[in-house]
Amino acid sequence: MTETSTDIWAQWLLHRRHGGDTSRLEKTLARLCPIRDKVLDHVGVTQRELLLDVGCGDGLIAFGALAMNPTIRVIFSDISQDLLDHAASLAHQMSVADRCECLCASADDLSALGDRSVDGVTARSVLIYVADKRRAFQEFARVLRPGGRLSIFEPINRFGEPQPAHMFWGFDVTPIVEVAGKVKAVYREIQPLDVDPMMNFDERDLVAYAEAAGLRSINLHMDAEVKPLSECEDLELTWDSFMRTAANPKIPTIEEALAEVLFEKEAAEFIAYMRPLVESKSGTFRLATAYLWARR
Repeated sequence: MTETSTDIWAQWLLHRRHGGDTSRLEKTLARLCPIRDKVLDHVGVTQRELLLDVGCGDGLIAFGALAMNPTIRVIFSDISQDLLDHAASLAHQMSVADRCECLCASADDLSALGDRSVDGVTARSVLIYVADKRRAFQEFARVLRPGGRLSIFEPINRFGEPQPAHMFWGFDVTPIVEVAGKVKAVYREIQPLDVDPMMNFDERDLVAYAEAAGLRSINLHMDAEVKPLSECEDLELTWDSFMRTAANPKIPTIEEALAEVLFEKEAAEFIAYMRPLVESKSGTFRLATAYLWARR
C-alpha cells in the first residue's frame, strides 16, 4: 500500500496518523491493544461463531479475534476497499484467509448481510465518522442473531469542547492567540462542533441509540482523563510528528494548515512559540472514551 493511494482512510490509517514516525506508531499500537482486548472481551465470541467487525481498518479487532479463537470466522467490513485489500493480504500472510470474508460497506448500510446473520458485532472508533448513528445501531441490531452481542469503543470528542480561545490542542497560546486562532479556524470550518459526526454526540447518545434499536442488557463504561502532557509516559511527542500528524482522515496536518492560512512571518511566529512547548510536553492531555456492549 503506497501513500499515493487516493483512499483517504488508508492514507491516514497506514501513514498520516503517526506522521511518518515509526516509534510513535509502535506506541500507538501498544495503546490500542488493551482497547482491542476489552472490545473482544465484551463481545465474547465463542467456538465456531461468526463475528462482524465494522470499520475494520487495518484489522486490529478482527485479527485479534482470529488469534484468540481458532474456530471463529470474521467478516472484515469497511468503506475503504484499499484497507480491505490490505487486510486480505495480511490474512493470507497469517494463514487465516480461510476464516475471513471482506465486505465493502458503511456502518449505517449493512444491507449486503441478511437479518440475524452474525453472532457478534464489533466496532472501534467507527461511529465518529458516521452521520446517521441511529441507523448504524439499527443495522447492528438487525444483523445480530437473537442473543448476539454488540461491543463498541468510541472517543467522546465533545469532552472539553469548545476549547477556550487561548488554548490550541492542549497548549496555552495566549501570546500568539490571533495567529493560533487562524489555524484553529481551519479545523473548525472542516469539522464544526455542533454538526460534524466526530463532535455532535456523547456517551448518553450511544446508550439512547442502542436502546432505540431494541438492544438489551446495555452497558456503558466511560473513562475521562485530564492531566499534564509530561505525565503521559507512553505518549512520545516530537516536533516533526506534531507537525506532520493528522488527527483524523478528514483534516490537514498542522504543517498543512499553517501553509494554507498563515503568512511566512506568522508561521515563523507560531513555530518559534509552539516548538519549545511541544518538545517539553508543556501542555494538557485531555481524553474521554466510552465502551458500550449489549445483547440482541
